[in-house]
Order: sequence, then C-alpha cells, then structure tokens
Amino acid sequence: MQGILYEESSILTFAIITFVMGGWTAWRTGRAMAESWSGIRTLVAYVLLLGVALRFIHHALFDGTFLSPHYYLVDTIVLMGFAYAGYRFTRTGQMTTQYYWLYRKTSPFSWAPK
Repeated sequence: MQGILYEESSILTFAIITFVMGGWTAWRTGRAMAESWSGIRTLVAYVLLLGVALRFIHHALFDGTFLSPHYYLVDTIVLMGFAYAGYRFTRTGQMTTQYYWLYRKTSPFSWAPK
C-alpha cells in the first residue's frame, strides 16, 4: 500500500497524521459547520483547505511531498469522510432536539419524520 495511499516509511505515521490528527480536526470542522447551520458547500471548501494543511504537516514533519495531487486527494477524501460524519452527527442532534415534534432520530447520523 505504500506509494498508493501514503508515502511515509510506516503506515503508523500515515495513520497518526491523517486519521488521528486530520480526522479529529475534520470531525470538529464538520461539527462547527453544522452548529452554525452552514451548508455542505462551505464544509467542502473548508475541508479542501484542511487537506492543504495536512499535506504541509506531512511535508514539514516527515519530509513528504507537499505539492502532490495524488496524496492531496487521498488525504482530502479521508478528511471529507470524517468531516461529513461530524456534520451529520451534529445535524441529527440539532434536528431531533430543536424540532422534536417533527423528527425522531433513526441512527446517530440520520432522522426521520414522526
């Protein structure tokens, strides 16, 4: 998988930077967008910027390639998954709490009309 998904010498390095640091940051970004009632377009714009920041961390700490479209795309897809999950988790709580007479929670990430 090295060379396809990550360029570091260890998958542990890739996992810590991308999934732990980047994933947590993306999750919090998704929550912030949901709490401010922003749309998905705004979330996508912020995650694209977050992908650049994550590539810089790979470059600065582990001598990764900063301007690599391939690895930027891999990192950004992972970040988008975390950000969208945080967005939906928070939005589900908002919809079922603020509009409790209209919606019920069907899962941590979805709601349905009552």
